[in-house]
Amino acid sequence: MATTTKPAHQKELFGHPTGLYILFMTEMWERFSYYGMRGILVLYLTAQTRGDNPGLGWLDGEALSLYGWYTMLVYVASIPGGIIADKIIGQKRAVMIGGFYWWQVMVFYLLSLCGPFIPV
Repeated sequence: MATTTKPAHQKELFGHPTGLYILFMTEMWERFSYYGMRGILVLYLTAQTRGDNPGLGWLDGEALSLYGWYTMLVYVASIPGGIIADKIIGQKRAVMIGGFYWWQVMVFYLLSLCGPFIPV
């Protein structure tokens, strides 16, 4: 059985590289936000425009059509995104730009949930 040696500069936490925990938390939050958005998108689109929790009042067919486009574009967007990352801006910069954009969207969602209750 072959033994592997780790570099002296590699930090570990509970026997795993520290980067593994960052990767886990990033993937967990990404999946939480994506599947959470998928879960509430059609509900928001089909909700009535009046009441305590107003939506857009779309018909079910229209809402499901947009849901299908949303799901398709999430997966298809990785193709030009990968090309841009590989050929133009580089992998690390692409991850930083994507993460910053993603963070801005999550802050926007949070602020839109709080509405007028945010102290100025």
